[in-house]
Amino acid sequence: MACWPIWTLAGIGLIGGLWKRRIRPIAAFLLGFLFFSALALCPGFYFRLHYFILVLPAVSLLAGVGIGILLDLSLDRLIVVRFIPVLILGFALTWPILVERKLFFEASPDNASRMIYPEGPFVESIRIAEYLREHTTRNDTIAVLGSEPQIYFYSDRHSATGYIYTYGLMETQKYARQMQQEMIREIERVRPKFLISVVMPDSWLERPESERLIFTWANEYAAQNYTVAGFVNMLAPDKTDYYFDAVPQSVPQLGKYIFIYQRKS
Repeated sequence: MACWPIWTLAGIGLIGGLWKRRIRPIAAFLLGFLFFSALALCPGFYFRLHYFILVLPAVSLLAGVGIGILLDLSLDRLIVVRFIPVLILGFALTWPILVERKLFFEASPDNASRMIYPEGPFVESIRIAEYLREHTTRNDTIAVLGSEPQIYFYSDRHSATGYIYTYGLMETQKYARQMQQEMIREIERVRPKFLISVVMPDSWLERPESERLIFTWANEYAAQNYTVAGFVNMLAPDKTDYYFDAVPQSVPQLGKYIFIYQRKS
């Protein structure tokens, strides 16, 4: 974990702050701040990595308290010793940057995206959106079968359905089938010019007990009303094959993939 020095300082700040009477009220307040920040993660009981940003303000303040405690301990020491807390602070701030230097200083924006989200088609979404923008007008609609709303943003085209995320459709809850039926009705009513089918686990988070009506419908609806206009084959985080208009019948290796369907009429 790249940020362990800052978390260590935060631990020193919490323990030392509660121990020292002078700064105990500050430490108690920050402990409460940390507690309620952690509670903010819990609604829905989803704990995705980026949600933990909510606790960083409290952790940062506790780390500052930790440095303050170390400075107090070194006040009556030799000047070399008094400089040690400054070195510790410098190390805590620079270590995460050094560990992630490839991400911050060497990787291109596309490669950085792949490093952070190796399972997500964010880079590929830009190419897909460019194709959609070139083959539609601003009055045309599209529908993404998956949880990739960035395609709507990059293509500057409206969604044919209000379901721009599909995770809820896969949850084991009593409204899952009803939600899938609603998404189906919306798409059939609007008749979008393009359907983008994202065949990737992270775009659906399907469970063994998930309702599969949307998948059965999508296969039948696309076969009856659409032709394959594009195929994006993600073989590895840094290797993606794009096929637009001239889509082959088969590919040498199949990875995670996205189909782009165009309406027949």
